[in-house]
Amino acid sequence: MDDRLAVLLPVAAVWLAAGLVAEGLPGLDRARALRRRTGWLSALVLTGLALTAAVLAAGLQRADGTTVDRAAAALGVAALPAAVVAVCTVRRVRRLRSGAGAFAAAPGTPAPHGLRAAAAHPLIALPLQATAIAVLVAVLPSVGIDLFAAPGVAGPVITVGVLGVCAIGVRHALRHNRLAERAMPAAERVSARPARALHV
Repeated sequence: MDDRLAVLLPVAAVWLAAGLVAEGLPGLDRARALRRRTGWLSALVLTGLALTAAVLAAGLQRADGTTVDRAAAALGVAALPAAVVAVCTVRRVRRLRSGAGAFAAAPGTPAPHGLRAAAAHPLIALPLQATAIAVLVAVLPSVGIDLFAAPGVAGPVITVGVLGVCAIGVRHALRHNRLAERAMPAAERVSARPARALHV
């Protein structure tokens, strides 16, 4: 077992927890629960970003093959999805939390479909889950599983990873569209459906 695991494991745990919390947001049907869960998600996202940035910055300062340097090199694959989280997801989670707070005065207030559709937006869960997958890929070599060591394995592994992330994105987009359609007024939902042939 590699000594990088002590550095990478907390980062992986935070990103995995954030991905799981984001996955369950659209299923919450009470505004207060949605506000509380988005508070947890905000804390996890900011912690994950801080840990990732700290490891990468420490690796840039120490280019001498130390444990932190090797952990930062492995974590480089997660830098891009983490940047998407910082640019897109943080702002959306903050807006979602404030929107849920407007309905959370009473404990049993239902969460509106529009709010649940915003919680299901692909730019909330997808970047978090892509970052979690990238961090897991960085952790695997430190536990003795190096998927990129064999020359014939790296290509299929990257292809499967990209297809998996695309499948996750399509799933989130479909769920978001379904909830967004429920949030539309009834008249707009009827007019948005394709016209059917009349039978006489």
